[in-house]
This record gives sequence, structure tokens and C-alpha cells, in this order.
Amino acid sequence: MTQPLRRADTAPRQLFSTTPAQRVALARRQFFEEGVRPSGLVGEAVIQSWMRCRRSHEDTRRAVAFDAVTPSRLHAALGRNRELLEAARAELAAMEDALAGTDCRVILTDREGVVLHVTHHPAAAAQPVLRVTARVGVNIAEQRVGTTAPGIVASTGQACTVMGGEHYFELLHEMHCAAAPIHDVHGRLAGVLDLSVEARRFGFDAAQMVGLYATTIENRLLQAQAGEHLILRFQASPALLGTPLEALAGIAADGTVAWLNDAAARLIGRLPQAPGERGVAGLLGHDLPALLRLGRHEDAQPMRLASGLGVWMRASLRAADGVDFRHAVALQPPADVPEAQARTAPAEHGEAAAAGHGADGSPDAAGTLRDHEQRLVRQALAAHGGNVSGAARALGVSRGTLYRRLRGRGEGP
Repeated sequence: MTQPLRRADTAPRQLFSTTPAQRVALARRQFFEEGVRPSGLVGEAVIQSWMRCRRSHEDTRRAVAFDAVTPSRLHAALGRNRELLEAARAELAAMEDALAGTDCRVILTDREGVVLHVTHHPAAAAQPVLRVTARVGVNIAEQRVGTTAPGIVASTGQACTVMGGEHYFELLHEMHCAAAPIHDVHGRLAGVLDLSVEARRFGFDAAQMVGLYATTIENRLLQAQAGEHLILRFQASPALLGTPLEALAGIAADGTVAWLNDAAARLIGRLPQAPGERGVAGLLGHDLPALLRLGRHEDAQPMRLASGLGVWMRASLRAADGVDFRHAVALQPPADVPEAQARTAPAEHGEAAAAGHGADGSPDAAGTLRDHEQRLVRQALAAHGGNVSGAARALGVSRGTLYRRLRGRGEGP
């Protein structure tokens, strides 16, 4: 039975621990030999990982097995994470290109720690541990290989760096790794991006680099999984839009905020647990029709959030089939089509109806995204005398896509 950790009385000894390696060596002696919590010598995330690992791995000197998962499990893992791999493809290539002059490897794992992607490195012979660790299909979860940066991230969901002797098993003491989480549209951990090097330290800020690329991959994944959500992009400076620092929010058809990325959560706060408290008016300070109207503008528009903070915001809606119907853009009828024929429901109730309001100005069901799409489709068809080809051109989609949309609603052209 392991002894409970005691409070460290190490002030005199810490004065003589000047290098990182000396501090880690002292921390290991305190933790593993004296049963003392080495606070201040290594990070709290590492200490917590050591505690978790010690419950299942007593001997830190034993060999670590890096056995790959079975082919069937690997095939299943790659299938389950197809969206993640697709979202990460461009960023993994860019990251590996930037690191081509180093000995670092880029590793992407799923939420369970199974390696989905790893950099092929020609210098593998000089990296004995990475040669057997960095293989697609190998499980590097904390329960398997002890304390590592990707293992801690998979266990806690928080970015982490683990250097040298901070690894639980002595076999990994020549390793240095930095990892960051990637979350999905439901806020769950989708994967872990890791940067590892063997037998030398990073010559740059690996934590910042891996965090930047993980954020970019996460933003791509959120947008890919957004379905028919209205996607808002906003930041205090318009120069940050389109960068990894932009805030993203997904707005559902019922006018509630479905998800936020980390940048958005820092600007407006974390999403409330209760769905009834996620209305866009309360969280963003604007109702759904006002946000839909942002789509009329190509450039970002100045908006003021519910907190009073001024931001620059863009809005776009991409349906599940990847088609953008430009929901907030008023269609202009051709010159040879009578205006009365081109107008439908919006003309009956004025501008309020076009914005998704009833005749009295109050929000109604027409303000939902799907209803707004249907209204624009009807407008386009009316403006072109029922001609599907003309309506499709006006909407910026293919004729086949418009036919599928009409059939999906049980309507004919």
C-alpha cells in the first residue's frame, strides 16, 4: 500500500536545484522515495499524473510495451475519426513543413490515445523510443505508457508540456513533448495534437506552436460539424477574423447558441448548462433575425455584445450538404419579371417579415433558419416563373441540389 504524500519541507534543498534537470531529479526523489508532494518543482498536472500512474504502475523502471492495436481496431478508429483527420489534414501538412528542419514529430491521437497520424522521420534510427512509439495504431494513453503530454491532455482536456524526467517511466526520460486538446461541436475531446522530440530539448516554444495548430484544427472541425447552424465569426479587431484567434459561435434554428469555441467563450462566457438560458439575445445581445441580416454584407460589421463590448462580426450559414443559400440576402428579381410576381410572403408583411418577424414586429416561426431558406427558395422560383435552372443560378447552387431540396420538402418544381 502506498504511503500518502506529505507536505514538502524542501526550502533549503531547492536553493541548490538550479537547472530543470536538477529540479526534476529532486521532485522524483521526494515523490517516489520520500512520499512528499514536490510542489513547485514540477507542474501540478505532472504530479497528478504521477499519482494516477502509481495506482496502476508501481515500478517506474520497467519496460513499456508500445504494441499497436489490432488491424480491426485501427480500422475502426480511423473510421470513427474521419472528420477529425479531414479537418486536420492541411494543418498537419503545414506543421510538418515548418518543422522539416528539426527532429520533431507531429502526432495526432484520438480521444482514447490511439495514434491516428505521425510524421515520418528519416532519422528514426537515432530516435530509438520514437521509432517504436510514433506509429499509427499505437496506444499512448496514460494508462498504457504513463505520464506524457498527450496522455495528460487525454485525461484532463488541458494543454500540457512534459519534459525529460517528468515522464513517469525512466524509459521515456529522453523524450520531450507538448500537446494540446481538440474539441468537437459538443464540447467533448475529439483528439490530441502532440509535438515530440527525443534526446534534445525543443529549440522553440513548442507549447505555443502546438496550441496554435490545435486551435486551427478545432475551428475547422467545429465548422465541419456545424450542419445547418448559422456560424458567427467575431472579434474585437477585424484583423483577427479568419485567424486562429477568431471567435466562433454556432446558432441553431431555434435561436439558441449551440456551441462556442474557446475564443468566443472568453468574449461572452461559457455556455450555460440549461438550454433555456442559451438564447442569442441574452448571450449576444441580438436576436436571430438581426444576426441573419449580417449575411447581407460581405465585410464584417460592427456589433455590440450583450456585455457592451464592441466587436466585428460576420455571419454565414452552410447547410449539411455544403450549400450556402445566403439566407440573409434579399434576392433581386430580373428586370423582365413583374415585381408583384417576384415577391411572396415578405411583401405581405413588409420588411419585418423579410427579417423573420410577424406583422406586429415580434419574432415568429418564420425567423428560423429553415423557414428563411424555404422563403428564399420560393422567392427565387417565383422570380423565375418556376424555372428551376434560373432559380438555382440566382441562389448560387446547382440545379440538382435545388431539386433535392424541393424533394426533401415534398414539393415539386
